[in-house]
Amino acid sequence: MNSVSSQGVPLADHRQLFPALTNKAYFNYGGQGPLAQPALEAIQQAQLKIQQEGPFSGEINQWIRQEGDLTRGAIAQAVGAPEEAITLTENVTASCNIPLWGIEWRPGDHILLSDCEHPGLVAAVQEICRRFGVESSVFPLLGAVDPVATIEQYLRPTTRLLLISHLLWNTGEVLPLQDIVGLCHDHGPRPVWVLVDAAQSVGSLPLNLTATGVDFYGFTGHKWWCGPAGIGGLYVRPGIRDQIHPTMIGWRGITMDAEGNPTGWKPGGDRYEVATADYALRSGLRRALAVSAEWGDAAQRYRRICQLAQRLWQQLSQMPRIRCLLSQPPASGLVSFWVLDDHDVPSPIHHKQLVADLETNGFFLRTLAYPSCVRACVHYLTLESEVDALVAAIADWLAD
Repeated sequence: MNSVSSQGVPLADHRQLFPALTNKAYFNYGGQGPLAQPALEAIQQAQLKIQQEGPFSGEINQWIRQEGDLTRGAIAQAVGAPEEAITLTENVTASCNIPLWGIEWRPGDHILLSDCEHPGLVAAVQEICRRFGVESSVFPLLGAVDPVATIEQYLRPTTRLLLISHLLWNTGEVLPLQDIVGLCHDHGPRPVWVLVDAAQSVGSLPLNLTATGVDFYGFTGHKWWCGPAGIGGLYVRPGIRDQIHPTMIGWRGITMDAEGNPTGWKPGGDRYEVATADYALRSGLRRALAVSAEWGDAAQRYRRICQLAQRLWQQLSQMPRIRCLLSQPPASGLVSFWVLDDHDVPSPIHHKQLVADLETNGFFLRTLAYPSCVRACVHYLTLESEVDALVAAIADWLAD
């Protein structure tokens, strides 16, 4: 497995940019990625600039607008979308709530979501149903052999929106997004829009959102992009932007006349942005994107992620009392597994104890509630030796 990038950058040298990777074996990229020192410095430098030249002045306000444009452009290039289709947000939840509340719901409309979605978004759907007389239902995606066929079985003539993840946060399965979008757009008397929770896919998978035809794609910078917490984004397909009305409204999203009176929405994705934010995070996210590109492009990073996931999955699959959730290596960096008790049944108590004991020994993983399991995440930053050491540590734990 090649740990030297096509640019000739050894991974061991590249990892020195990440303070969090110098004292632990980190397998929690799906929760939060570590910041590189250059990204930390970019945030600090931006904050200093704001304070020294402002914090409120004509000059600094112009710089803040430029930072926004540059960040939308960097994100757009990374996800394969036009810059005007990108909205800057705080996180995935904030991103997905924009279309959820921006759609003009009518009583009897139907929202379909999978059984693998994040509780925060499930709660938002429940509240929409309560307020607007909308119906919702959940289909069984966990363990589905053919996700597209399963979705087709549960779509209704009244289905208005499908809420689904691109990369499942509990199993690591990557869904065939373009096929799902095609099915939904061709369904029934009107197209079914597709809203994607992209918490695990952005920064992990090579993306071309325009080619997928997806309608809404909400993501964050603090996971696989290894950017700062507090900045994320939303892609809205340009052809439907005018049908999704802003709900949280502020000066960043509106146009004004010479007297400062609101005259309408801005034409691009910035219409969904609200007001004052932590602008320095934009500099940090762009620098984080640049740091990862210094080691390799998206395809190269993804290839290494899959190789490492296969290495981990294969070794775990050979261990007694360990069973991986997927029957084959995931096409992603998320490797989830069960710890079995004496009756070959997954044990939530064992899951919690294993994760806690591993952390005391410098291995950082996490437990999941549904299904109850342990999840380890490998990134392009992960070393083969770390994978092997984790497996050895699990084997030692099982032997105790």
